[in-house]
Amino acid sequence: MEYKNYCIVSGIFFCLVALAHAVRVVYEVAVYVEGYSVPMFFSWAAIVVPLLLASWAFRVARGGD
Repeated sequence: MEYKNYCIVSGIFFCLVALAHAVRVVYEVAVYVEGYSVPMFFSWAAIVVPLLLASWAFRVARGGD
């Protein structure tokens, strides 16, 4: 796979991860790990960080490091 294609696929994946967490925030879906409730602020962070990574991946794929 070409480096550019890899960056595009990675960017799309990161966007999907951010979308999944955004859906969790909007619909207030409770997530439990070993019986403990995961606070909603983790999903807020899990929206921002993947979007930053996606924008970085798309920028690199476009040719602008």
